[in-house]
Parts: sequence; structure tokens; C-alpha cells
Amino acid sequence: MEYKKVSIVIPVYNEEATIEQVIKQVLAANVLNLEKEIIIVDDASTDNTVNLLHNHLHMQVIMVRHEKNQGKGAAIHTGFAKASGDIAVIQDADLEYDPKDLEKVLQPFLESEAKVVYGSRYLNPSRALGFWHSFFNQLFTSFANFLIGQKITDIMTCYKAFNREVLDEIVPKLESQRFGFEPEVTAKVSKLGYKIIEVPVSYNPRSRHQGKHMNFQGQVESLLALLKYTVFC
Repeated sequence: MEYKKVSIVIPVYNEEATIEQVIKQVLAANVLNLEKEIIIVDDASTDNTVNLLHNHLHMQVIMVRHEKNQGKGAAIHTGFAKASGDIAVIQDADLEYDPKDLEKVLQPFLESEAKVVYGSRYLNPSRALGFWHSFFNQLFTSFANFLIGQKITDIMTCYKAFNREVLDEIVPKLESQRFGFEPEVTAKVSKLGYKIIEVPVSYNPRSRHQGKHMNFQGQVESLLALLKYTVFC
């Protein structure tokens, strides 16, 4: 398959502290000579995020806004539906993931005919990954591998990328509105027979007081979604 364009989908909710820097870094990121489309989906932010976004809209940057907060998964659904690229990749808006790593995520599509690529935080170990954070994430990923038949190391990573063939198959079927998106999309691409290729990426986690959205409720939601889309669907 010939790749000409990548759509970078950025779900956003109350990210006034980082959104401008994210946009600048994504615009500067190397995407291996692909045309770049940046789709920012604001999930009804209540801070100054939207006003800041309006200062950066141009031909490469598109903003879509939810009038009501629906969740990260819903924002990604909206972004994928809007994407016109041959590849779509998710970029978080909080700079936990470095946009310079977009190049690494895109390489397997162009060099090894990959169709689904994840950026793994555990293939590039960092002291920033706390013990318990790593322990539970890797335990969850191991359980997911058992259920879906993959051999990945980081199911909850932000960096998930899909080519157009996969997008056309899975986007109409996605249901999870919030953090259940991660296991749902992984389960669905696995059931369709796609192998997930992983590449190492860097990670700089933020704390709860810095605005991190994932919490215990989100972890429970993710587990229930994993069971739903592997065992019961």
C-alpha cells in the first residue's frame, strides 16, 4: 500500500497548560515525508483551551468541538471519522508522549508493511515509570495478551496507529466512550486477525495535580471493557 498522508488525532480536555506546545511540536515532527493532517477534538473543555486553539488553526490544523463532554474514547472516534489520511495515529495533548516519536511509530508502515503499530513505553524503560504504575499496566497487558492472542507489552499506550484498511473496518464498530477505548480497539483489531507491531517510545508521566485524567474508575472501566470485547462480544 502506498502511503501519502498521515492524520494525527489529538483528543483534548482542559489542556490549556500544554496544548500550544503540543501543536508546535506536532507541526515540527518528522513524519517521513508524509502529508500531515492534525485533527484536534476538544471534548467540551471548560478552561481556556478552546481560545488557545483558535490561535493555531490553519490548513494543517483542524479543530472539532464536542458541545458536551463525552470522554477520550468518544473524542478519538470523532477524530478517526474526520481523518482523511492513509494512516491515523493518536497523540495525547499533555506531553506525556514526545511528538518526536511519531517518526518511530510511522516507520513500520513504510518499511515493513505493518497495518497496526503501537508505541510501547516498556520497550524503552524509564525511571519515570513508577513501580506500581508499571506493575499494574504490565499485568493488565499480560492478561489482555492471554485473551486476544497478541504479544504486546503496552495495551494502554497513547500511541496507537492504524492504516486506512484497518480504520475502515473498525471505526464504525467502536463503542467505548471513555478509557475502555484502549482494550476495545485492541481486542477488535486482534479479532480481525491484524498483528500489532510495537516500537519503543519515551514517556514523561504527569501527576494528578498536573491534570492527569486516568484514575481508579478509569482502570476498572478498562478492565470491564477488556472482558466485554474479548469474552462476551
